Amino acid sequence: MAVDPHHKPFLTLLEAHQKILYKVAFVYCIHPDDRQDLVQEMIVQLWRSFPRYDPCYRFSTWMYRIAVNTAISFARSSHRRQKPLVPLDAELTASLLAIPESDELWELRQAIDSLDSFDKALVLLTLDGHAHEVIGEILGISTSNVGTRLSRIRQRLRQELTPR
Repeated sequence: MAVDPHHKPFLTLLEAHQKILYKVAFVYCIHPDDRQDLVQEMIVQLWRSFPRYDPCYRFSTWMYRIAVNTAISFARSSHRRQKPLVPLDAELTASLLAIPESDELWELRQAIDSLDSFDKALVLLTLDGHAHEVIGEILGISTSNVGTRLSRIRQRLRQELTPR
């Protein structure tokens, strides 16, 4: 049986950029088992798409695009499958998610979780330090649209997090 010529380059690039997958999974999944399932699904999608990857472009940008699109699809399909759960108290949930017990951090995480899938991707990429041009390239929107949408997200988050 012949070895796929893409195997070694794919594994090398995947290993060098694997943190991207975990960042995306953390934003889109609360439960650790779901995160692992999502990471595996992202790897499968990356592998299927790798023959079409153009090395003229940055691998991390290409990887983000596939990871975010896979996460959005995963979130939509898992949302349809799951029944509503009774919410846990904040302290127990924070300990399960290994989030520091800072009220401000917890509230920010809750506010980000309430965003739609596309806005979560914008926040993730922004927090990861990507320029608006790169975010636009990953998400398939214009640079000015990135700035506009981020401004609206920041305004919404400020309103949610401002003490009444």
